[in-house]
Amino acid sequence: MTKFEALGLNSALLNAITDLGFETPSEVQEKSIPILLEDETDLVALAQTGTGKTAAFGFPLIQKIDSNSRTTQGLILSPTRELCLQITNEMQLYSKYVQGLNTVAIYGGASITEQARQIKRGAQIVVATPGRMKDMIGRGIIDISKIDYCILDEADEMLNMGFYEDIKDILSNTPKEKSTWLFSATMPKEVATIAKKFMHHPKEITVGTKNSGVDTVQHEYYLVGGRDRYSALKRLSDANPGIFSVVFCRTKRDTQKVAEKLIEDGYNAGALHGDLSQNQRDLVMNAFRKKQIQMLVATDVAARGIDVDDITHVINYQLPDEIETYTHRSGRTGRAGKSGISMVIITRSELRKIHAIEKKIKQNFIAKKIPSGIEICEIQLYHLANKIRTTEINEEVNHYLPAIHDVLEGMDRDELIQKIVSVEFTRFYNYYNKTKDLNSVEPDRREKNKGASDDFSSNGSVRYFINVGERDGYDWMSLKDFLKDTLQLDKNDLFRVDVKESFSFFNSEAALKDQILETFTDFKVNGRFVNVEVSDSPEGGRRRRDKGAKGKRDGRDRNKSKGKKREGSFSKGGSRRSGTKQVTSSGNRRSKKRDGFY
Repeated sequence: MTKFEALGLNSALLNAITDLGFETPSEVQEKSIPILLEDETDLVALAQTGTGKTAAFGFPLIQKIDSNSRTTQGLILSPTRELCLQITNEMQLYSKYVQGLNTVAIYGGASITEQARQIKRGAQIVVATPGRMKDMIGRGIIDISKIDYCILDEADEMLNMGFYEDIKDILSNTPKEKSTWLFSATMPKEVATIAKKFMHHPKEITVGTKNSGVDTVQHEYYLVGGRDRYSALKRLSDANPGIFSVVFCRTKRDTQKVAEKLIEDGYNAGALHGDLSQNQRDLVMNAFRKKQIQMLVATDVAARGIDVDDITHVINYQLPDEIETYTHRSGRTGRAGKSGISMVIITRSELRKIHAIEKKIKQNFIAKKIPSGIEICEIQLYHLANKIRTTEINEEVNHYLPAIHDVLEGMDRDELIQKIVSVEFTRFYNYYNKTKDLNSVEPDRREKNKGASDDFSSNGSVRYFINVGERDGYDWMSLKDFLKDTLQLDKNDLFRVDVKESFSFFNSEAALKDQILETFTDFKVNGRFVNVEVSDSPEGGRRRRDKGAKGKRDGRDRNKSKGKKREGSFSKGGSRRSGTKQVTSSGNRRSKKRDGFY
């Protein structure tokens, strides 16, 4: 008797399992399948992404469905189109020996008419995204009032995406006597609320520790300055030549910018976010699955449903707001028993988030250094040597060997090897030679106090004065956005933003002082100079001109505008505008668009 047969599965499923090459059930399958086959019960199963949850609910569902009836008996709700299609495909593979069983996918971005036609032909199992499912129920296209089984897959993801009301509406159209199976990686309060409201004394199984990360993933963090994130990302990629990764950004804008810059810099990268058309997303995912893309830069929403087992790294270019989201991110690697690495690029002000995540996932992060330029050169050199050693010889080159021997005549073995590896090594050496150390060292208490004394601030931070305020349309939030976008810093690098009527104050780490003052040297927005100076005291008030600041034009600009309406209004949307830096050369001022962070 096979291990799957011992779980109570019938011959039709066992034959499909054999075809698929499954040998040993995963832990969540071993725990879930017997319970679901033996009893008509509600179930809450907590297990990480990539642990075989689809088969855990799919095998019992298929075995319990009456394939001779065309009535819809099972409903599976999933958060995204990609996951919906993935589940549908797997369910069809599992049920290949069950005659007459149809599984239909219902999702947005495709013809609702065609989906309605498939439902009408008979679909015992429907896999759907909440939005399209609610739409089809409202149109009377589908009837789920007689279903026997309802499965909520990746329940925490659906609720994180704002589908709570949709799920409640959908479940209210189902019979009370059905069995509800809830599968989730984490158990936030919203999932617990759904379980309490729509389930009856559910049995609960947990694979690993509740809300914890999987032990196949190593968690690392790299401490850098906010402006060095992209450089750090490139170094981490170059230091891992065989990388096959998902890079997570918070916003669609950052996702697109990072992906474009990576492509521009010669990396095999692609973007995946909600602004792409469905066709574009399909093309990107197909290229990623074929490993034509090594670095997939994605938002959390777009990445949900990615089912690729051999992702080597997850890189958190920016940390998410919710710890549960980090758990899902890191779960994209270390799947199917393979190991993976979850890297986090952070600034000093985000260290507390690392500690919070450690407590939640019950795993420790390893503090690691961004590799130096020479370390990367060495790694790439050894990688090239190994690649040469393991490359299979293409016999077609034999025809050209006589001519090649003529070209290389007179070279000895060592010289030939030096030249071959120098082709690649020189490229990295020229790029990384004399590059700066990107690692941001956490200062000890004495260093922080020293910084406070030198820069007239506390806790090692610097207090700045800026000549815009409420009358220019700013509040603390929009000013922080403007500063963040202009300086290309993380929002956590700027704090204690205090907006007055005609001026404001803000703080940054002392290490960012030169960058901030240089950026706002001869800086204009809509024709008006925006001046930043170091404040005399931690709370603002009187300010001093720092030696590094060259705001000579500030007084002259204010005198010009005295008694006049200011040129260029600073609205709350001002943070969205790109500034213009004025560069003075030989007394002539020319306009130059600021270089972007990327």
